[in-house]
Amino acid sequence: MPISLDLYHDVLGMMSGILVGFTLGLFGGGGSILAVPLLINIVGVANAHVAIATSAVGVAANAAVSLLLHARHGTVQWKYAGLYCSTGVFFAFLGTLLGKAMDGPKLLILFGGLMIVISIAMFRRRGMIDISPAKFSMRNAPKVLSMGAGTGALSGFFGIGGGFLIVPGLMFSTGMPTVNAVATSLVAIIAFGITTAVSYSFSGLVDWQLALIFLTGGALGAVAGCSTVNMLKNYQSLLNLLFAGLVLLVGSGMLFFS
Repeated sequence: MPISLDLYHDVLGMMSGILVGFTLGLFGGGGSILAVPLLINIVGVANAHVAIATSAVGVAANAAVSLLLHARHGTVQWKYAGLYCSTGVFFAFLGTLLGKAMDGPKLLILFGGLMIVISIAMFRRRGMIDISPAKFSMRNAPKVLSMGAGTGALSGFFGIGGGFLIVPGLMFSTGMPTVNAVATSLVAIIAFGITTAVSYSFSGLVDWQLALIFLTGGALGAVAGCSTVNMLKNYQSLLNLLFAGLVLLVGSGMLFFS
């Protein structure tokens, strides 16, 4: 008996979710930026904005699973997360209004260039090996609030969770090491993802059945990703290098294939 087309797409959706969940758990980013191309090119979603909206639901849910796992290891900096999101959510909503008005492929081209800039900055910081959590200080508040607003706006504008922006944003504004930035960024990814999903859902652009399949696979991938990042926390320089390399690879691929 031949495999039905719907079942085939469901399997592809599940596998894509696993990959995105693993990336979120390991790097605290890459979820949406991988999810959208996977949904379009592998699963076969024809509308770019539907892919963006559906991925926002799945990525926010997958990030929640990853956050629970990271919280068990005590790597989430909750005060900095709250401060970061206090401005980020508002600007993420404003960003979604602009993003929905722009052509999808143009958004991806612009973001690809931004990814390359971020990767260069991350490569320059690859030698940072401090693994002690950053102590909360209100002296960092102006930088944290500014980074939250900026990355929130870009996250909403591009219709992504924004982990690739949030992780370096947290590192640069607080001095926290990558393992803590990865864990803490998940709070903002959830907040920004929910904001994006709500905005797009009002426009009827979310494929809820696919989103459920996608997030189920993502939960499985998140478990593996979180286990891996905590095994690597004593190899901070390697984690920085892997993160920067993935940012560069994805950004270059987006520009090349757009």
